[in-house]
Amino acid sequence: MIAVDVGGTFTDVVALRDGKIQTAKVTTDYAEVFGPVLEGAAALGVEDASVFNHASTHGLNAVITRRLPKIGFLTTEGHRDILDMGRVWRPAHAILDSRWRRSFGDASRPLVQRYLRRGIHERITADGGVLFELDETQARAELDVLRRCGVTGVAICLINAYVNPAHEVRLRELVREVLGDVPCSISSDVSPLAKEYARASTTVIDTLMKIIYTDYTAKLEKGLADLGFSGELNFADCAATLVPSGRAMELPFRIVFSGPAAGTVGCAHFGGLIGENNLLCADVGGTSIDISVVTAGEPFVNTSFELEHDLVVNALANDISSIGAGGGSIVAIGPAGEIQVGPDSAGSSPGPACYGRGGTQPTTTDTCLMIGIIDPTRFAGGAVDLDPALSRQAFEDLDSEFTLAQKVRYAYEMAVNNMAEGVFNVAIKNGVDPRDYSLVAFGAAGPMLLPAVLDTVHCKQVIVPPYPGLFSALGLLSADQVFTANRSAYMILTPDAAPTIDALFGEMESQLREGLDEGTGVTFHRSMDAHLAGQSWETPFVPVPDGTIDADAITTIVQSFHDTYENRSGNRFEAMPVEGVTFRVRAVLDTPKVDYPEAPQRGDEPLQPVRTTVLRYLGDIDADGEGTQRADVYDRDTLCAGDVLEGPAIVDEGLSTTHIGAGQRATVGRYGELIIRRK
Repeated sequence: MIAVDVGGTFTDVVALRDGKIQTAKVTTDYAEVFGPVLEGAAALGVEDASVFNHASTHGLNAVITRRLPKIGFLTTEGHRDILDMGRVWRPAHAILDSRWRRSFGDASRPLVQRYLRRGIHERITADGGVLFELDETQARAELDVLRRCGVTGVAICLINAYVNPAHEVRLRELVREVLGDVPCSISSDVSPLAKEYARASTTVIDTLMKIIYTDYTAKLEKGLADLGFSGELNFADCAATLVPSGRAMELPFRIVFSGPAAGTVGCAHFGGLIGENNLLCADVGGTSIDISVVTAGEPFVNTSFELEHDLVVNALANDISSIGAGGGSIVAIGPAGEIQVGPDSAGSSPGPACYGRGGTQPTTTDTCLMIGIIDPTRFAGGAVDLDPALSRQAFEDLDSEFTLAQKVRYAYEMAVNNMAEGVFNVAIKNGVDPRDYSLVAFGAAGPMLLPAVLDTVHCKQVIVPPYPGLFSALGLLSADQVFTANRSAYMILTPDAAPTIDALFGEMESQLREGLDEGTGVTFHRSMDAHLAGQSWETPFVPVPDGTIDADAITTIVQSFHDTYENRSGNRFEAMPVEGVTFRVRAVLDTPKVDYPEAPQRGDEPLQPVRTTVLRYLGDIDADGEGTQRADVYDRDTLCAGDVLEGPAIVDEGLSTTHIGAGQRATVGRYGELIIRRK
């Protein structure tokens, strides 16, 4: 099995072959994103692979940077500004800021320019009736405008189309007649759910992803075939569940946020192996730290997520919070002369100053190189040569009265504190006590920086899993293959509603079975989103029993709603009627998972460091000293289960470095994981 995680800085490739894990790391190429994927695949060999699992931030980065194709948007006349208005929510910090504008609004960087958003004469009522028939002559005229504007795709979202898609289906036919075979998404296929704005934004994202990923997928499939791959290519979705590439390209909005989600699933799988089921997962890459929560062995999943503030996508997604704090975060001097770290990043081009690619601003990577945590000869497995002199020059050039030692020390402390604040905020947001949770440190920079947050966040311990620099890619070898169908239908949950709900679930399960091979091992999981009558927002993932939905089943569902509602809010209102909103079926297929090899036991030969090194700027710094510490350096490949490492210490491996601080102790676990605790 092979998996690849395409990140903003590096493309990580892992292979599981004959019980052994092989890895490759290649610099991401924004011009030809599939190139590094094929390069990494060729390095590991794909001829005998049965599956190739793929996750990427390619589409996400395209949205964030607005490197997007030109598309048109068709909606019911009078609603063309729905994409500009969003949900009319402001972030907390901007509530009183009269200058604030949403990032995707017409006054800033819209996904679809207003002149490309066209109103169509038609109207479907809330119960599915036709108030105004579709005016095909007017629709053709609007499509002709889009044709002359040179759009390369069209998104269609008509009011109440989720209950009656007839007008959207006909509009799609007219798009084919006027514009030819361009990518076209309709909301009744993409997201047949209530609430118009979220459905519209999801449909726009789906159209953009079709254009971005269709050509990419074709080139990737051809390149893999040329390398001798004949297995199944799967794409990970936003919950890091796997979908065959053909099915993924039918609704590609689901894969826009797949990269960060894979790490959460990998943490849940590995945590189960070592008996740690409550986890704070922190993936520190070159640009950001992605933080998520696993409770009782299950990632926290949302029914939607935001790409930017209020830019909503209706897709099941692992709940992940990102902050601009990574190995490439730029160190700068603030307006009051203070040291700032991030959120701006040097990325992979030009990268940190020590890369020697033209970067002149110091970054967190330069900071760790100056301290001595990073060995310049072994960075990224020796694939990238680092120049400490360039890091030193970048820090000396900072316009500050601080000494060089203070600049480096404060830059390190700010980087660590930024990450600690992010982890603590995610714990509080999810209502968990970090003292009861283990912090999993992965990503290339995670083990280097996150053990230092132990004294601030007070987690139970920090766990550095095997192959932390490629752990998100390994997460793709821990994921299930899952197909999902959902429908919105507002109805009070009474015995009279049972036949309609039973028909809905029967239709969705039949739809999912049609795409599966006979004999495939599959388990169906039903759930629904519902609310108390009169509420605006739903309680998601209320369990629904299997089998025929009858009056007894309705009673069970209502009881499940009240139980779920009480678990989430602490309140229970059994006297209030319950209204179902969205009904959902997930088909989970039997999927092989990665099996981590166990670490060897140490024999008679005692544990010895491969060398010692000097860490600067971490101890007491003053006019006469640089705060030096002596640290033992170990090669992770030579560690055995049960080994104990006293800090300060450094553990080197091909694609990551672990820093065990003074006052900390690391123990090597069953699978070679490093468990770091305070002494």
